[in-house]
Amino acid sequence: MPPPPEVPGRYDHGFLGVGGRTEAAVLEQVGRRVLWLVVAAVIGAGALGALVDPWWWMALVALVPLAVVGIWDVMQRRHSILRNFPILGHSRYLLEGIGAELHQYLVESNTDGRPFDRDTRSLIYERAKRRPDVKAFGTELDVYELGYTWLAHSIAPRPVPEDPVGRLRIVVGGERCSQPYSLSVLNISAMSFGSLGANAVRAMNKGAMEGRFAQDTGEGGISRYHREFGGDLIWEIGTGYFGCRTADGSFDAERFAEQALEPQVKMVEIKISQGAKPGHGGLLPAAKVSPEIAEARGVPVGEDVLSPMSHSAFSTPIEMMSFITLLRDLSGGKPVGFKLCIGDPRELAAITKAMIETETYPDFVVVDGGEGGTGAAPLEFSDSLGMPLVEGLMLVQNVLTGAGVRDRIRLGASGKLVTASAIAQAMALGADWCNTARAFMMSVGCIQAQICHTNRCPVGVTTQNPRLQRALVVEDKSVRARQFHDSTVRALAELVSAMGLDHPGELRPEHVVRRVSQYEVRTFGEIHPPLQDGALLAGTAPEPIQVVWDQADATSFRPQRTGTR
Repeated sequence: MPPPPEVPGRYDHGFLGVGGRTEAAVLEQVGRRVLWLVVAAVIGAGALGALVDPWWWMALVALVPLAVVGIWDVMQRRHSILRNFPILGHSRYLLEGIGAELHQYLVESNTDGRPFDRDTRSLIYERAKRRPDVKAFGTELDVYELGYTWLAHSIAPRPVPEDPVGRLRIVVGGERCSQPYSLSVLNISAMSFGSLGANAVRAMNKGAMEGRFAQDTGEGGISRYHREFGGDLIWEIGTGYFGCRTADGSFDAERFAEQALEPQVKMVEIKISQGAKPGHGGLLPAAKVSPEIAEARGVPVGEDVLSPMSHSAFSTPIEMMSFITLLRDLSGGKPVGFKLCIGDPRELAAITKAMIETETYPDFVVVDGGEGGTGAAPLEFSDSLGMPLVEGLMLVQNVLTGAGVRDRIRLGASGKLVTASAIAQAMALGADWCNTARAFMMSVGCIQAQICHTNRCPVGVTTQNPRLQRALVVEDKSVRARQFHDSTVRALAELVSAMGLDHPGELRPEHVVRRVSQYEVRTFGEIHPPLQDGALLAGTAPEPIQVVWDQADATSFRPQRTGTR
C-alpha cells in the first residue's frame, strides 16, 4: 500500500512553526548538513592554515566553538529540537525567548494587546510625562461590538473644579474611627517591597507624598523605603502578618501597634484574598530573603518564609469582626477594613451577617477583581479563579445595601482601573475610590515585559538586582508617578463634569451603558439591578441573591448546604 500523501500543516507545527512532514524533513537535513559543513570548514581552515597561510587559523576562532556546539547538540538527550536540528535549532530558542517582544512591537495593533493594549500603555506614559494625551482621527474601537461600554454625557455639563486632586476625595472612617482619613479617588494598589525593587517603592512613595495620594504597602510589611519620603501609607496585613508577627508566624499585637501608630500609616487593610491568585499562599525562598526584606517582614535572614493560604488570627466571620476591632484599637482609632476577591457569594453574606450580629463594622471594603495582576501566580489561578471586578463590585454593593449597612462602609475597587473611564464605571457601580498597581508601575518605567517573577526586569521596577535597579532614577520617576495620578484625576473630573455631575460620588449604574447584543443596549442598572436598602433583611430581594443571604452563617465561612449530592 502506498504511503499517504504529504499534507502541509497536517501533522504538527514543528520547528519554528513550520508545519508538515516534508518541511520538517527538509529542515532536519539542513540542520545535519550545517553541522557537517561546519566540521568540514574546521578541517579545511586548519589545513589551509598549515599549508598556505596561518591567517586561515583565525577562522577557527568562530568555527571550532560552532562545531563543538553542533556535536554537543547531537549527543545531548534533553532537547529534542537540538538533537534533530543541531546548531540551527538554537535560533528557535532565541526567537522563543524574544517572542513576546516581537509580538508587542511588530504584531499587535493599538487595541488588541494584553493585559494592556498599546493605546492604554501610551496613555499612561503620556500622562506620566505630562504630554498631550489626545488621539487623532477618532476611536479605533468597534462601537457596535458586543460588550462595548460608554458613559452617558449631559447637554448641561458642570464646570471642572480648579483643583481636581483636592476636590475629588473621600473621607474614610466610621463612627468608631477616631482618625478618619481624607483619601484620593485614585491611589497605588498593594505591591510589596520584594516584588517591587527599592527604587520603585521609593519613587512611588515620593510621588504619593507630593501628589497627596496613598500607597498600599502590600502584604510584605513597611520597609525602610516606604518610610524614606513620608508618603501616606495603607498598611496591608496578609496571612503571614509580616511586620507584626511572632517567631512562629502568629499575629503580634505589640509589634503591630508600634508601626500602626506611626503618623505615616493612615489606614490598615486586612488582605483576605487578591484577584490574581485568590486562596493561594506563597513561599519566599531563602535565597530571596535579604537583610532588607527580612527587616521589613520581621523574619530571619536567609530562611524560607511561608505565607499561609488563610488567616490564623481568626477562623469565623464573627472572629474576623473581633480582629477588626482589635486592629482599630491598637492603631489608635485609624480606619480598618479588608480586601477580598469574591468567590462564593455566601462567604461575603456571612461576613455581613457577622457585622450586624456583633454591631462591628469595618471602615472600608476593597473589592479586587479577578483580572487583577501580580508578579507571579499559577496560570490557572490568574485565568480561572475569582469573580471579575464588575460582577464582584456590584455583588458587594448589593449585599451591603440589602443588609442595610452600606452607609456605614466605604467601598474601594481595584483591577485594571488605569483610565478615567474605567474608574468612572467602577464608581458608577458603587466604588467610593479606586486603586491601581500596574498603571503606577508603568508610570515609573514598566514596559509590560511580563518577566516580573524572574528578577530580570529590564527597567528596574520588579527586581532586587542593584545593577538593573540603577535604571530607575527616583527623582525622575517620582515626578512621573505624581503626574500620572494628577492627570488621571483631572481626566476623571472632566468626564464627570461632561456627565452633568459635580463629583464622581454622584455616579450611578444608569450612567453607564453597555451593548449586550447587536440590536440592544442596557444600562448597568438594568444589567445589575440595585437592591433596595434592607431588602435582604426583609426577605424581598430577588430570589438568587436572597438564597445566598439565607444560606450564609455568621459563625462560619462555609455556607449552609441543603440536600445531598
